[in-house]
Amino acid sequence: MKVLVTGGAGFIGSHLSRELWRQGHEVTVIDSLVGGRKETIADLLGQERFEFQHADIRDAQTIAPLFAGIDWVFHLAGLADIVPSIEQPRAYYETNVSGTFNVLEAARAAGIKRFVYAASSSCYGIPAQFPTPETAAIQPQYPYALTKYLGEELVMHWAQLYGLPAVSLRLFNVYGPHARTTGAYGAVFGVFLAQKINGKPFTVVGDGTQTRDFTYVTDVANAFIAAAESQLRGEIMNVGSGGTYSVNQLVGLLGGPIEYIPKRPGEPDCTFAETGKIKAKLGWQPQVSFEQGVANMLAHIDYWQNAPLWTSASIADATAGWFKYLDK
Repeated sequence: MKVLVTGGAGFIGSHLSRELWRQGHEVTVIDSLVGGRKETIADLLGQERFEFQHADIRDAQTIAPLFAGIDWVFHLAGLADIVPSIEQPRAYYETNVSGTFNVLEAARAAGIKRFVYAASSSCYGIPAQFPTPETAAIQPQYPYALTKYLGEELVMHWAQLYGLPAVSLRLFNVYGPHARTTGAYGAVFGVFLAQKINGKPFTVVGDGTQTRDFTYVTDVANAFIAAAESQLRGEIMNVGSGGTYSVNQLVGLLGGPIEYIPKRPGEPDCTFAETGKIKAKLGWQPQVSFEQGVANMLAHIDYWQNAPLWTSASIADATAGWFKYLDK
């Protein structure tokens, strides 16, 4: 197939692009390089059946011609992180909502055969049910979660009204090699691995008993491909590991001293995906255990050599907006 991956130089997008290329597809990546980095796809650049386009999904006129002749579209481009979304809601709306509109319209005009959207489990907010099913209440706590959900609503509406063959995957706590190392305070793995390299204590939020559905990135990439290979349309499915693991378990596997920092408002004590739907409809199953995934991260720890080194003081500064707006 001729496939297009928006955000294909990002964390998840680079793994997906590489696997699609490995399977023999002709891959075009669109990335603004705001969050993505060409280094993540360095092994693909210059290869046959691979093309990189430096473009921004907010620029409808520039991206539209790139969809000509494309069979499958994987839409992963977007702005991530919680605090920046609180501080810069317009930028998040323009990229995650208006940008998604532009991608949908380009895909519709090109008559693409499959469209798979990277949605976020953050749309569930602080869930009342575990494992959390796709039918759970939508209650986003901050603009990142809201704009990713609004993007999903657009995708589902285009599927319903225009017959776009689209599927949305709600991703839970994705981790793995090439996770982003720069920018705002964010994913726990990047924070912890930089601290481990530098011999600093792990800054554990709260008491560390909170759990997350840590889902390995190659399993997520395979879920996207399974969705594209299916005949489903207008479906929303969770993508999770099948378990939920405490931050204390994680630091136990990483090994090192701990410094506890204040628990944050607007964060769930648990994320845990109900994955029965995707297993039944796509036959998809996660393959990488939590223990194996953490071991893989440690094997690639040099990648975080130049990552920001977060301390309790710098985290407090970086998350001040979090407490200001979410502590109600």
